[in-house]
Amino acid sequence: MGARGGSGLYVGRGTAALLAALLLSLLVSLLVLAALYGRCRQPPPPARPAAALGPDPGVPGAPMGFSLRRLPPHLLPLHYELELWPLVRPGEEEPFGFSGQVNITVRCRQDTRTVVLHSVGLHSHRAAVRGPLPHAGAAVEVEGLRLEEEDELAVLELREPLVAGRRYVLQLFFHGRLREDRHGLFLIRYTDLGSSRMLVASQMEPAHARMVYPCFDEPEMKATFDIRIIHDPSYVALSNMPAIDVSEMKDENGSLWSVTTFNTSLKMSTYLTAFVVCDLAYVNRTERGNEIRIWARKEAVKNGYVDYALNITGPIFSFLEDLLNISYPLTKTDLIALPYFGEGAMENWGLLIFEEETLLYLPSDKVSDRKTAIALIVSHELAHQAGGKTFCTSSYLKEFAFSNANQDDLWTHVQLVVDAQDEVQLPASVKKIMDSWTCQSGFPVLTFNITTGTISQEKIHNKKRENSTDFYNNTWIVPISWMRNGSSQPLMWLDNSSKVFPEMQVSESEYDWILLNVNLSGYYRVKYDQLNLKRLVHLLENDPKAIPAVSRFQLLDDVFALRKSGYIEIEAALELTKYLAREDELFIWNVVLVNLVPDSMDGTLKNYEVYPLLKKYLLKRMLPIYRYYAGFIRKNVDALEDDYFAQVHLGNFFAKACWLGLQDCLDLSSELYTKWMDNPDYKIPFLIRRTVCCYGVAVGSDKELDFAWEMYKHNDSTKEDKDILLFAMSCAKESWLLHSDTQFSSRYIANILDYVLSKDIGHRIAWEFVTENWSFLSERYGNQPVMIYFCEMTSTNLMHLFIQLQVFYNNTLEEDERETATLLLESAKTENMERKEFLTRVADWLEKNTDD
Repeated sequence: MGARGGSGLYVGRGTAALLAALLLSLLVSLLVLAALYGRCRQPPPPARPAAALGPDPGVPGAPMGFSLRRLPPHLLPLHYELELWPLVRPGEEEPFGFSGQVNITVRCRQDTRTVVLHSVGLHSHRAAVRGPLPHAGAAVEVEGLRLEEEDELAVLELREPLVAGRRYVLQLFFHGRLREDRHGLFLIRYTDLGSSRMLVASQMEPAHARMVYPCFDEPEMKATFDIRIIHDPSYVALSNMPAIDVSEMKDENGSLWSVTTFNTSLKMSTYLTAFVVCDLAYVNRTERGNEIRIWARKEAVKNGYVDYALNITGPIFSFLEDLLNISYPLTKTDLIALPYFGEGAMENWGLLIFEEETLLYLPSDKVSDRKTAIALIVSHELAHQAGGKTFCTSSYLKEFAFSNANQDDLWTHVQLVVDAQDEVQLPASVKKIMDSWTCQSGFPVLTFNITTGTISQEKIHNKKRENSTDFYNNTWIVPISWMRNGSSQPLMWLDNSSKVFPEMQVSESEYDWILLNVNLSGYYRVKYDQLNLKRLVHLLENDPKAIPAVSRFQLLDDVFALRKSGYIEIEAALELTKYLAREDELFIWNVVLVNLVPDSMDGTLKNYEVYPLLKKYLLKRMLPIYRYYAGFIRKNVDALEDDYFAQVHLGNFFAKACWLGLQDCLDLSSELYTKWMDNPDYKIPFLIRRTVCCYGVAVGSDKELDFAWEMYKHNDSTKEDKDILLFAMSCAKESWLLHSDTQFSSRYIANILDYVLSKDIGHRIAWEFVTENWSFLSERYGNQPVMIYFCEMTSTNLMHLFIQLQVFYNNTLEEDERETATLLLESAKTENMERKEFLTRVADWLEKNTDD
């Protein structure tokens, strides 16, 4: 079927083949990141006999902290009838619990007298087995019910065996406690419209459904669900499917409750079942027959914070339907923003749950990366709804709908497209190509010699610390997109450890250059020989736009990454930065700044001789792009609302400009901070708020610091505001934050230490604070995290701190702790020596090139 209300997406065979080839490159880039490694060619673990629930070999790759036991294969769930009753009413005191009943229709696949299913943290006080169906009144007597908490199992021992090929109904009654750790069925307390409120929600992934109701809690054991929720009449109940009835009932005390019944679900896994009982508000819209509702606190809905999510959800659904040529099978989709969730977002079918900050868009966030983040997260979760986790074939989705598939099933369907045409030829089968990426860890670095046209590959590793001979046998089948002198060339494949490409041999002309991995279309690094690098440097200095922007980013990102791994020297990477005065893309500038002036070295670089050289070299090149964006900040910052890269990277660029001492940046920060002091209702542009507050305090006097402190104490300050203000107060010239008599909440101490350590005067301050408060800090955080703080203090070139630390360890720690501390200290010494050598080489290069 085509998408509702749309014409669908249809392509010819030739186009389909090209798309398939491109798909391979895309999958190479994406799936190597997936958690497939270790699953390739591994058979499923053997199931245990139903009567012998002893040690089990476990599940390769299963999440830690969960039972590694697999259920025996004797029973297959077909349908659940589930009733949940959260015993929560407004104004009542805890403890809060829930009760329920589940009837599971199963098909017996092998005779058995033992029923095994998942259950943990539940009290199952009664169980029965009805059947075989369809015989009315037939039943199998349950001799015993036991719970094996360690293995998270409920086991029913039967007087008679269940017979293979027959259907039965397992009936269990249970009750449990509502949790507050955001797993299973949990309670959230929050404030809305000035009142304290509560709601109940669920999080079943990866293996928490068993905390809510006894079930076959393995993803492949899919079934349909009829769900009914009993709840307080002042609340609304939500689940995966639309509600089809709301009635009333009285409990044994005569109290009134509402009963919401939901439509039968489609076939799905237990981890996707979802429940919310709440007093939230919503806005809605219908797109192609799919009612979309965005739920949130009433205050947030009233203020329009959910409108952006509502505006994008429908179009994203339509795009996915058209792209994949499938119809979304549900008639409603709820997206709900919880005040506290902790998971970011969860793709429950028909009831998607989000942390507030991942779904709500505030007017004050107008020029920030929040809109982009929301769009990405919503798109990701909706992609789960429309077609799973992978781009797959305009046939794969339809064949495996409501069932399970492995990676080989996908490769088979891609291969069908490739085989149906003759325009695109692959060097091997789709499976062989993809197995080279998904069945081994890591990814390759390609070494390219443009004189001979030779490309070789090896697994990227740290040459400084790992033996290269251990990685020679790793080989990938690599798609190579490439460009010669500005013209795109036909796709090539590297299918051996080394291969000569005559087409890639260059002439002696300095204008004859080659670029591999154009626009980052493949998942690998490229190491060029000195001749090609020299020609690329020359090209960038004369005509940077001859290389696409994404490829300019890739060039810089590759050289800095390869420098860290020991493949090239820092001087080669620095040569590629000479052209930056002509670079007008923030995302390219960002890769340079995070490598040359990383946040982790903000508090130490000024202690090295490299700082004035770096300042002169970078500011000269930063000025053109800085002036461009500073103009927007001063005159019309709202114009940057739709500039994605400004939203993501301008904050860091502005922060580095101020850190490097650009006077206009410092003046602008002071100007905007003063404007806020004069009018506390004024909002500093979100993109640069943290930097403005920091340097507003840094270049100011006690008045600016006092204002930050007063704003910090305001009751209406958000968590994010408080964090920004803490950071700003750490920027004061004096050691006020850690040496004041102010009692900060202990939960902020770690943040304060981080912020103080990031300042050039912070190491001595942090040292004094940690040594004076060792008992409190070690009791709260443990000795090892505090020792790591000490090691961070030694990232400066003040070598005498090492001696002081060793003395402190010897006088304070137990013998076994001293051994750990000494190892950490030795590691910090090594890193410090490497950092000093690196910065010395950078300084030497800058001295020769600063006035070029």
